[in-house]
Amino acid sequence: MTRSMNPGRRWALACALIVALLAVSPVMLGFGGAAVSFVALPVAAAAAAAACLWRSRQFTGRTRVGWTTLAAGIFLWGAGQLQFLINTGGTVETGVVTPSLTLIGMIVLVPAGLLIMPSSAQPLANRIRSVLDGLMIATSLVLVAWVFAAGLIADAGVGLPFYLTLAFPVGDIVIATMAAYMLPQQRRRHGCGADLAFFGAGMLAFAISDIGYAYLGLVHDDGIGRLLDLGWLAGYGLIVAGALRPRVGAVAPIDLPRGVRTGAVLMPYLAVLAALASSVLFHVSTGHSHPFVAYTRSFLILLIVGRQLLTQLENRSLTRDLEKRVADRTAELYAREQQFHALVQQSSDVVTVVSTDADVIYQSESVQRIFGHTPRLLTGRRLTQLLDPESAMRLAQALRQVAGRPHATTVLELTVPHRDGRPRQAEMTITNLLDDPHVRGLVLNTRDISERMELQEQLVHEAYHDSLTQLANRALFRDRTAAALAGPEDVTVLHFDLDGFKRVNDSLGHLAGDQLLVQVADRIKACVRDTDLVARFGADEFGVLLAGDSASTEGVARRILDDLDAAVLVGERQIHVRGSIGLAGVADLDAGSATERADQLMRNADLAMHHAKSVGGNIFAGYHPRMREGLMERLELESDLRGALERGELQLHYQPTVDLVTHEVVGFEALARWPHPTRGMINPLDFIPIAEATGLIVPLGRWVLHEACRQAMEWSNAAGGRPLKMSVNVSVRQFDQADLAETVAAVLAETGMPADCLCLEMTESVLMTDTEANLEQLVRLKALGLTLAIDDFGTGYSSLAYLRRFPVDTLKIDRSFVERLGILADDTALTDTIVRLGKSLGMATVAEGIEEFGQLAALREMGCGFAQGYYFSRPVPASEAGRLFLEGAPV
Repeated sequence: MTRSMNPGRRWALACALIVALLAVSPVMLGFGGAAVSFVALPVAAAAAAAACLWRSRQFTGRTRVGWTTLAAGIFLWGAGQLQFLINTGGTVETGVVTPSLTLIGMIVLVPAGLLIMPSSAQPLANRIRSVLDGLMIATSLVLVAWVFAAGLIADAGVGLPFYLTLAFPVGDIVIATMAAYMLPQQRRRHGCGADLAFFGAGMLAFAISDIGYAYLGLVHDDGIGRLLDLGWLAGYGLIVAGALRPRVGAVAPIDLPRGVRTGAVLMPYLAVLAALASSVLFHVSTGHSHPFVAYTRSFLILLIVGRQLLTQLENRSLTRDLEKRVADRTAELYAREQQFHALVQQSSDVVTVVSTDADVIYQSESVQRIFGHTPRLLTGRRLTQLLDPESAMRLAQALRQVAGRPHATTVLELTVPHRDGRPRQAEMTITNLLDDPHVRGLVLNTRDISERMELQEQLVHEAYHDSLTQLANRALFRDRTAAALAGPEDVTVLHFDLDGFKRVNDSLGHLAGDQLLVQVADRIKACVRDTDLVARFGADEFGVLLAGDSASTEGVARRILDDLDAAVLVGERQIHVRGSIGLAGVADLDAGSATERADQLMRNADLAMHHAKSVGGNIFAGYHPRMREGLMERLELESDLRGALERGELQLHYQPTVDLVTHEVVGFEALARWPHPTRGMINPLDFIPIAEATGLIVPLGRWVLHEACRQAMEWSNAAGGRPLKMSVNVSVRQFDQADLAETVAAVLAETGMPADCLCLEMTESVLMTDTEANLEQLVRLKALGLTLAIDDFGTGYSSLAYLRRFPVDTLKIDRSFVERLGILADDTALTDTIVRLGKSLGMATVAEGIEEFGQLAALREMGCGFAQGYYFSRPVPASEAGRLFLEGAPV
């Protein structure tokens, strides 16, 4: 793979080659003479034209057209020189007519190419001025040269062809002048100023040769004529070097010294003065004038007039531009002033400029919109006299602090009176601009922050208060408790919880529940002192922070419970509510920070409240360390239960359901049992509530369902396909799962259990909680084809309306009714009523808890269909339950 040569290196090699060729050219011209010129000049011209054409391919638009035009002009220039060499035959003759091709290239194409090149900072008038300046300089030089060579010209007897020959050096000088004028701007815009510098230098080299040939034509001496071709060769070489130079980006314009710029402006006029002085000297020395001198002087005068007219046009254009800029600047300044005025007046800040003594120097009009005061009345008054003493003192102090430090800034909040007398909270920023000649004062930017402060106070209140009762919330209660523990007085926390509040919400709605909570909060506040803090922790839980001995705090607890004995009026309903209260003092607190001890105190009161609720409610109980031990035991049991579920340590025991007509075992109720590895068999009453509270009942319930269905299919297959009804309990937490029906369907599909052989049992609380959602769940479950039963019927609300709405198939009579059959006539009648109710609604009835034959006989007489109880069998493991299914239970 070959590497392309670096453009800079390639250009350096090209320049070295050009220098080498020019170095050997004098020798070659000295030996070869005209023959060498015949070959070298056309080749050099063609090379220069080709280089300019190659240069044009690197640009677009006007720059490309300009370089292309230069290429054409250089080519015609070379063609004209070749024509000159052919016409003269290698000798210098003054009478030979100037070749037309060279004049076309010089006078038309090359200047046109320079004028075409774009330059945003150099208008066309400046380019025309460069042409005029070039003509003035060249013509002046010709006139000066003619005056000093007048005798020689007279002896040579030259005619019109000689004077036409002078057009060549004149054109060379004009073109070089144009390139010099364009050099700075082309360098800035296109980075090609150096290219034009080479081009202008080439024109000067042409001028040397052209001047030399004009002189040799006068003296008829061509002895060194061919050596003058070296100027043309050098000119073409410089053009080639400039065209081949690598293109660079736009660079900074040439920053010429002021003297150089002044000299460049005066140079044409100095040249004209020299020419005029020479013509006067010629007239004085000869006593007569010459037509060439007169014509040339007249031409110079015309150039000067044209130059002045062009200058006037430029001045006029500059004046218009200046006037437009001044007008635009004035309009801009006026617009900015109006904008600043509008911003200051419509700003939410009040801008005031005061002296170091607080005397108002300037007052913005926005003060009337924000604080009601008119600017005219405030200007000249002392600002501190308008404020209250405290705010005035703070403002005076801030002004003194800022006044001693230039450009210093400080911010303070103070009270500013509104004109109507209302105090407004304000934020004031003071800036020291005493050294600013446009201000010379202390600038006060005042903003009304009353609404922000009110909102901030409201947010703080909402963050630490309950939105329903406006009592303190748990966060504020904990902070106040921590602060009280740091004081000298004894502190007691009272934790209060309503008993059965959920039933009020479920039956009467959340609006009634909220009204009840508000009235309970008012009653609690009426039972304590104003210095005591009452808080709502959430839902139906309240807290009271009390200071004093235990006897006084127990008196507060009794008053609260006694006050709740009176019915609470909610709408048109009278509701009787009860509560449980836990008390905790500082005696049982561990060491720690105030916040940690406050959390512990609140936790102890919570434990005491749950203890009061567990023994029946409507009482208060004090905290005892054993309560914490019970909590720790509960946490350990919860952790063990999680592990037991993961390891599959739980078992199912089955209690048979007997048909009281056929005396056969027709089904079983699946009951979870937990054989703990260290504690032995855990009572379901101990771990089922934990599973309910922690949500573990959901995975536990799915496992029970799957294992019970699997076992039922195993027994049914062993009995030759004999149908078996399997009952599984479903908790309220499971009904909260939106995918309960899908879970049951998946279990039936996995185990192959017929849907009509599965019975899901639920308590009446399922019917009373979130009624519409649970009704939808029951409808979806019923659509699967399974059976639904209400467990422990008769112990809850037992609403006939719910029985009609819900798709229930079976009523299970609670054991509390069965165990009193034959003892209490009322319970016997109630049990009989439930059996009859089930028959009337088309529901089966199952009696639970049968332990004696008399209970069994009574239920048969009532017409109860099915029964469960220890009389038939206790809940037994799967192996024993299978034998009961195959052999039957004793009746």
